[in-house]
Amino acid sequence: MSLFLLTFGLLILIVSAMAVGMIVQKKSMASSCGGLGSVGIDKACDCDDPCDKRKNRMAKEQAWKENQII
Repeated sequence: MSLFLLTFGLLILIVSAMAVGMIVQKKSMASSCGGLGSVGIDKACDCDDPCDKRKNRMAKEQAWKENQII
């Protein structure tokens, strides 16, 4: 049981050190593949004419951005 607790404590110590390192460097998490931008897709919906449901959602997002206080 003491070996398990020692191993678990070491794991928690390493994860905490990694978290503190990310906070101190003020970096955001990044994926290794680069995301959709690496394959040439600029937006999540890459169609020329989005469906009505998508258009409504985009209109709501735009209205929210226009009315936000910040």
